Amino acid sequence: MEIYARELLTAMAEIAPPEQRFTAFINREAAAQPGPWHDLARAVVVPVQASRRTEWVRGEQQYLPRLAAQAGCDLVHSLASTAPLWGRFRRVVTIHDVTYRVVPEAHLGLLGLGMRLLVPAAAHRTDRIITDSASTREDLLRFYRLDAERIDTVPLGVRLRMDGSPTPEAQLRDRHRLGARPLLLCVSAQRPHKNLARLIEALVRWAPAERPVLMIVGYETAYGRELLTRADALGVGEDLRLVGWVEADDLEGLYSMAAAFVFPSLYEGFGLPVLEAMARGVPVATTDRGSLPEVAGDAALTFDPLDPGSIADAVRRLLTDTALAERLREAGRARASRFSWAATARGTLDVYSRGVAQPPRRR
Repeated sequence: MEIYARELLTAMAEIAPPEQRFTAFINREAAAQPGPWHDLARAVVVPVQASRRTEWVRGEQQYLPRLAAQAGCDLVHSLASTAPLWGRFRRVVTIHDVTYRVVPEAHLGLLGLGMRLLVPAAAHRTDRIITDSASTREDLLRFYRLDAERIDTVPLGVRLRMDGSPTPEAQLRDRHRLGARPLLLCVSAQRPHKNLARLIEALVRWAPAERPVLMIVGYETAYGRELLTRADALGVGEDLRLVGWVEADDLEGLYSMAAAFVFPSLYEGFGLPVLEAMARGVPVATTDRGSLPEVAGDAALTFDPLDPGSIADAVRRLLTDTALAERLREAGRARASRFSWAATARGTLDVYSRGVAQPPRRR
């Protein structure tokens, strides 16, 4: 969602008419970091530390309506699936997914309760809803009694070229003890619905001498310890690298050296990592569920995410069938080129126009 906020604001500022004014409501953490909200919009700090979910909610429900009114906003676009439930302005919300309904174990405790309450409330009380995919749009219509006309699908974009220089392969291989083995890359948060346990189980399907190294890059959680324990129990602990966050140059280096990219998530509202891998020419295997077939099209192999054997078979094809891997490299680049942040910005501005023009909803 941070990528969405950064890229969307940058792209909209480039194409919006001069009379359109943007105000970015940012938390204290964002205020202390560089970002387009400082350069391309009027930045207003909401006085919360949004790394705490309760503070996020308090900022959105208590402070934001007053601050938006003081800023003279005609429309407020909430980018992270929830939205203020009051305020005398038109409202747009981007609901990225309904993971909390489809895979309930992804959001437990207070976070799960908050999602189950606040996302439906935002869906019912905002003037227009944006989804990243047709799959998420259908999920909203399936789970909630919503007017289909109020929901617009605006796919995300992907940057085809990144700033900086990739870290050299030799340096990365030495740092992560990869030797000369092929690298199977997965960019994913360490959360249960990302299905990383079955991906680790898939490693067992290779003979040890032929097994690739699986590297999982993404923000760390307590669940990561369970994954490491599971890998050790299966005898593939030495074949797994669970590395957490990495610097941008390192990530680019990992993409450039990866033999294949795998994304086994049980459910995604869009699945941006799949497009990011495709844009860099890495052959991709991903799940056949949710939005991922919609995003990947025919430019990736798909598998049953509940079957470690299916995962292993798809990845093995990418690693052993040179012609297939090359075809998917080219198809992936072509597929990724169809998703631009400029198109996302145009679609979003169109939604704003419809939101302002339509009669306000009764609340």
